[in-house]
Amino acid sequence: MSDIKVLIADDSALFSKFMKSIVDGMEGYTCVACAANAFEARDDIERLKPDMLILDIEMPKLNGIAFLRQLIPQYTVPVIVCSSRRDLVMQAMVAGAADFVSKPDESGYEEFKQKLTGSLRAAANIKRVKSGCKFYTMRGAKETAADNRIIVIGGSAGSTEALPVILKEFDENTPPIAVVLHMPEGYTSLYAKRLNAEMKVNVVEAAQGLYLKKGMCVIAQGDKHMRLVKDATGYFVTCEEGPKVSGHCPSVDVFFESAAFAAGKDATAVILTGMGKDGANGMAQLKHAGAYTIGQDEKSSAVYGMPKAAFELGAVMKQCRLQDIAAEIKAKW
Repeated sequence: MSDIKVLIADDSALFSKFMKSIVDGMEGYTCVACAANAFEARDDIERLKPDMLILDIEMPKLNGIAFLRQLIPQYTVPVIVCSSRRDLVMQAMVAGAADFVSKPDESGYEEFKQKLTGSLRAAANIKRVKSGCKFYTMRGAKETAADNRIIVIGGSAGSTEALPVILKEFDENTPPIAVVLHMPEGYTSLYAKRLNAEMKVNVVEAAQGLYLKKGMCVIAQGDKHMRLVKDATGYFVTCEEGPKVSGHCPSVDVFFESAAFAAGKDATAVILTGMGKDGANGMAQLKHAGAYTIGQDEKSSAVYGMPKAAFELGAVMKQCRLQDIAAEIKAKW
């Protein structure tokens, strides 16, 4: 299989050279060119047909976000926006970026390398991206039959310790698993990597347009609402900034409500230990849509808030000890 071709567009020749060394050092990836502005990038795209881009925002002649808005509808590939302008993260994501990686300060080059390589690897699995109000299918994305079964999980306080208890019972043949936990920005990537090293399922942090596969568990980013969407190919997730819902971003309610619409009766939903009532209304919608709903019981919960709120709302069909939840999920397949 040929390497994934990456084009870098950044007006800093020195930083482009640094990013090129990162890309070329990744197995299966090759930097095919470094463009100094959007117009050079356009010409390189026509000539080299790259599989993905790394794009700066502040460039001469045309800024990266304006270029991205023009690019995605015409040449849909994953674009990692790499910039020091964190105030423009939302604009970049709305324009169609697959991810945003902040440029490092003087002491953060190793952390930047890890984040960029992680983003590039995640981007290789993306089949759709949203630009403006429309979704676009990636170039070369193959249509595959979707497995309609899916497991959706939400939790908060204590759930970072509870989730591994469930995941360790699953393997590469498990239907896709999508999880929203109340975790702060920056922690979900490290958490996903730790779990991935310990579990048989492939645990990854969510990325815009990421399609879910059998044997995959996706963890919502700590500062973005994750929603589940389904098309003819299968399930994929969207990741978007927004106001707090039920006191949180990401919100379990937002995610569960989207899962009720996208998956309905094909979903098995679990609400884990946590403070407050986020997820209760969403679980009620899942139950109404035909999903099988499970709540962690009081005795095994670190904080019996979220499961209690869902149970008292009548949204929980079965309460289980934490150590029994995986078996209960399997029993309903």
